Amino acid sequence: MNIAIDGPAGAGKSTIAKKAAGELGFIYVDTGAMYRAVAVYLTESDISASDEDLVEKSIADISVEIKYEDGAQQVYLNGENVTGKLRTEAAGNMASKASALPCVREKLLSLQRDLAASNDVVMDGRDIGTNILPSAELKVYLTASSAVRAKRRYDELVAKGAENIDIEKIEQDIIQRDKQDMEREIAPLCQAEDAILVDSSDMSIPQVIDTIISEFKKIK
Repeated sequence: MNIAIDGPAGAGKSTIAKKAAGELGFIYVDTGAMYRAVAVYLTESDISASDEDLVEKSIADISVEIKYEDGAQQVYLNGENVTGKLRTEAAGNMASKASALPCVREKLLSLQRDLAASNDVVMDGRDIGTNILPSAELKVYLTASSAVRAKRRYDELVAKGAENIDIEKIEQDIIQRDKQDMEREIAPLCQAEDAILVDSSDMSIPQVIDTIISEFKKIK
């Protein structure tokens, strides 16, 4: 059984998918983390996403693996645990640009489909229901207003001890990333025709999870 959760940046997809998978006993596959791992590689190698030929050559032999250690997902890049590097703004912005490149998407596509073919999974990203798992039994499009998503990101950064944070700049970045994701030529962000729309702007995390599990029970 496969559950696909798509939506824009900052909608809470990872948090919701992870918790829903835990309640259902499914494996959680964080495709965004996989793209961010590639982004970490490109950033640390000082490779621009605009140089597609160089990107394709440089990632040809890299490995990106998802492992579970003590019940927590860990992402490995070329054998190194890079989980702690994935949630930076730089990694997020690079991932948004790199994920528009066909060579990057092709690199990760087979791994994602293999995981879904052999396991019960909850997978989240930008094009899971429309491209990666078009036959998923349940598809959810999870969204929230840009202002709500910016406030969530702001609170997350404050909780981590960050200072001098500009919430307006955060919202501007979110709007720009939405535009990049929706307008890219390869597998743009959009709601699948058979996906259930869930706007979490005024919902708590438990309410969103209950909604998804309730929809899942209808098709089980």
